[in-house]
Amino acid sequence: MEKSKYIWFDGNFVDWDSAQVNVMTHTLHYGTGVFEGIRARNTDQGVSIFRLDDHVDRLYASADSYHLKIPFEKNEIIEAIKEVVKINELDSAYIRPLIFFGEGEMGLLPNNVPVRVSIAAWYWGAYLGDDAVNRGVNVCISKWRRISPTSFIPLAKGVGGYMNSTLAKIDAVENGYDDAIMLGDDGTVAEGSGQNIFIVKEGNIYTPPNTTGALNGITRRTVIEISKNNNIPIDEKNLTVDDLKTADEVFFTGTATGVIGVVSIDGGNIADGQVGNVTSQIIDSYEDVVNAKDDNFKSYITLI
Repeated sequence: MEKSKYIWFDGNFVDWDSAQVNVMTHTLHYGTGVFEGIRARNTDQGVSIFRLDDHVDRLYASADSYHLKIPFEKNEIIEAIKEVVKINELDSAYIRPLIFFGEGEMGLLPNNVPVRVSIAAWYWGAYLGDDAVNRGVNVCISKWRRISPTSFIPLAKGVGGYMNSTLAKIDAVENGYDDAIMLGDDGTVAEGSGQNIFIVKEGNIYTPPNTTGALNGITRRTVIEISKNNNIPIDEKNLTVDDLKTADEVFFTGTATGVIGVVSIDGGNIADGQVGNVTSQIIDSYEDVVNAKDDNFKSYITLI
């Protein structure tokens, strides 16, 4: 990780290395925290953040799901996110707001435990590697199932829930893959270890519905809008492993990931084993959108 100078912590900027918590912090023991991943980019219009309001709205919705009352108004968090990029003099950044229970009474019920807020920003390149956009990624079907919506809240970006994703990611990499695809309770496709997933079949795009346990990703939503804007038919439906392996194209989406083609699953190529034409079109359109080059999506751009 490429450290920045400052982190916004409970309303103040502190030196990166001074943003510390006690080992008795409640969330360290029980995992009850929520977060967001947000990107800032250096565009022709200046440094800007993509879909900032949507990210902050989801942060508050996630916090509400886990009974974390954020002790700041939304506009304060929005301004702090912009300021953490500015004060660190970043023209490209990954931004991580984190809401968590601090030090207080121990036990599953967080009574008399303060809610704390940190916002960090640092330079972070392509999550799956610099060459992934061109060459695609090789993935496996994970032995780990995606957390069930009947036993957790997968639509919220909960800290503890990512133990599930970590198991899938570690297992995939240890077995020589770039990442993993996770199935839901019923064996249908849910998502990647930290990405939403789409397939292309006969010119149509399909993605699993959120009922599978898939996160309602902001990049996912953007790609759905891009597809409709480009007159590419798109639909949400349950997908099987066979649907994946017989698809014309498969791709991942996510704020950290961007849009990345999946070129093989379990060692078998998807089509010719290359990033497909529709995927490439979505990648190009997405880059235009997030870099403020597409006027149809200019309302999603917040200049710093």
